[in-house]
Amino acid sequence: MKLTKSDVTLNERDSLQDMLECEKQLMALYTTALFEGNSKAMRKNFSENLLGVAENQFQVFTQMSTRGYYEPKPANKNTVAEAASTFKKQKNSLKANG
Repeated sequence: MKLTKSDVTLNERDSLQDMLECEKQLMALYTTALFEGNSKAMRKNFSENLLGVAENQFQVFTQMSTRGYYEPKPANKNTVAEAASTFKKQKNSLKANG
């Protein structure tokens, strides 16, 4: 089967989605590297790179939002309340055990 350019070319939405996923993965990698860094200079470098990647991720997200490609749904009040309750319980548990 012969592929044409249109078969292997990402459209704008797919390209932006791919970029967003790459930036998210980079953020996870830099976060791990920051945790594992064993010198101040290395940790500073990872921290600066993490902030740069976070800014890139937000810019891609903004472009997707303005084009209507990424429309987060508002959180349900009950879902937010449940999450807040869960995290409050975990926080209290950590305080009690710490």
